[in-house]
Amino acid sequence: MFSPLQFQFGSNSAPVIHIIHENDTWLEPLRLALAERGLPHVEWFIDDLVLDLSAPPPNGVFYNRMSASSHTRDHRFAWEATRGLMGWLEAHGRRVVNNRRATEFEVSKVEQTIALQSHGLLTPKTVAVTGAKALRSAAAEWTVPFIIKPNRGGKGTGVQLIRNQAELERIVEGFDDYTLDGTVVLQSYIQPADGRVLRLEFVGGNHLYTVSIDAGGGFELCPSDACQVGSAFCPADGRAKFEVLEGHRPAELDRCLAFLHSAGMEVAAMEAAPDAQGRLRFYDVNINTNYNAEAEQRQGIERTGMGEIAGFLGRELEAVRNQVVGQKQQAS
Repeated sequence: MFSPLQFQFGSNSAPVIHIIHENDTWLEPLRLALAERGLPHVEWFIDDLVLDLSAPPPNGVFYNRMSASSHTRDHRFAWEATRGLMGWLEAHGRRVVNNRRATEFEVSKVEQTIALQSHGLLTPKTVAVTGAKALRSAAAEWTVPFIIKPNRGGKGTGVQLIRNQAELERIVEGFDDYTLDGTVVLQSYIQPADGRVLRLEFVGGNHLYTVSIDAGGGFELCPSDACQVGSAFCPADGRAKFEVLEGHRPAELDRCLAFLHSAGMEVAAMEAAPDAQGRLRFYDVNINTNYNAEAEQRQGIERTGMGEIAGFLGRELEAVRNQVVGQKQQAS
């Protein structure tokens, strides 16, 4: 594993794939996919970061896999560092997958919801509040169970179903520890008809497949194999917790693609709960998407998630190499 300080900066360096992340375990499947294709890559493990802003970034393709849940792994300022890093890369015209705008959406449920709605996508009824006093006041307007979540969370961290005043008061009393930015989101609870939610996966601006996920075990629905805990949350109906739905094309797909393009999210996942009429109501979007290898193998998926990402990054790297060659020829 390499840090940004372990290889030479400079615009004359040979283009490679640069992977920006803060979770070593989540990266292992991508490492294997890149190695299988012989694609050169280095890793930028973002925890403490030093950037020489007087120097240009190295050449290549920069794939941003920063997670909104980085603070839960003792990387409290990883996202803040990534925000500056994105600005530096984009100022120098580097090819960035999941750019600075995507990074902003990753850590704000409020901005996600506004953007989703602006693209004609349905969301649960949503109220954003800042401060414990505002939370208690806004919650008093809800007469049915509702969801509460930190504005910045990741992998379902902090998401809770509030059914009574006692559950609300526990969050109000621990408000400063519950939220990083002082803002929380209240959303109506959409009960899926079959107890399952959908996760639409996108790579390179294209819909790869949809995953059906049993939501009976709680709201932490990270599909990564590293996040699973064995049979503790196996669905009671005998279906697997994660099921890949190949060929699934929801009516909302074109609007999803338009939203992702506008948000700068080229590799991403969008989670939604079907309402009583079968319409998808989107409640989360993330760029640090993971895949469940067991579900892919069970379905016989040939175009695996990490394989598609590696292939996409390889094509983008080839484009950058051609651009560099062209620039050198013009300069000679």
